[in-house]
Amino acid sequence: MIFDFACEQIASFWDRLLGAIGDAAGNALSSMVEAVRTVFEGDPETRRRVSFSVAIIALSAKMAKADGIVTNAEVDAFRSIFDFPPEEAKNVARLYNLARQDVAGYEAYAEKIAKMCGSGTKGCPVLEDIVDGLFHIAKADGLIHEKELAFLARIADIFGIDEDRFEQVSRRHLYAERDPYGVLGVLPSDDFATIRTRYRALASEHHPDKLHARGVPVEFHAAAHQRMATFNAAYAAIEKERRAA
Repeated sequence: MIFDFACEQIASFWDRLLGAIGDAAGNALSSMVEAVRTVFEGDPETRRRVSFSVAIIALSAKMAKADGIVTNAEVDAFRSIFDFPPEEAKNVARLYNLARQDVAGYEAYAEKIAKMCGSGTKGCPVLEDIVDGLFHIAKADGLIHEKELAFLARIADIFGIDEDRFEQVSRRHLYAERDPYGVLGVLPSDDFATIRTRYRALASEHHPDKLHARGVPVEFHAAAHQRMATFNAAYAAIEKERRAA
């Protein structure tokens, strides 16, 4: 199954969720939120994991649409960071297309989804994981359009991610090869011991066990592996530079 289900009783998740969305009136994004809330009302832990996954599907569709064109590269990028078995493809596609066709409502949707899968505090790491995944979608066609960047900045603002943290996330995607210091959130003037400490802190923060503990579905861990590869490359580049100096 696409989600890390807690029990066999909710194995029919897709039929129940998509049926609830289909029967709901009004905005499709809002209907998704209400469907998740209703279907998993008595199971908050599963609801948190499911809401994260639905957020990625829906906001990825909106992210791809932000510049007016949904490219095959963006769809492929979505699939590369959100792994699901072939038998679930039609269900994911239906949810993705519902979100993509609904032009309005993403801000209200983001506010609601933040309450369901976030910690309720500013700088919630789960919500930052979502923004990081959306950056991956945005850059899939070779560049991040200004409208996509504005979309990402607005989502981060709704999620309570401050400007410094948003800048750190954006640097990982926009300037990874040109600014290894920015990727790690350090300065060229910092000594190597400080840089190494920061790198180790990032490696710990984004370890799969930490992701699982904060409710990130295992299907989304591919994005975390790509993020760690970026951290590793940045650290290696700085280390090589310091040794050559």
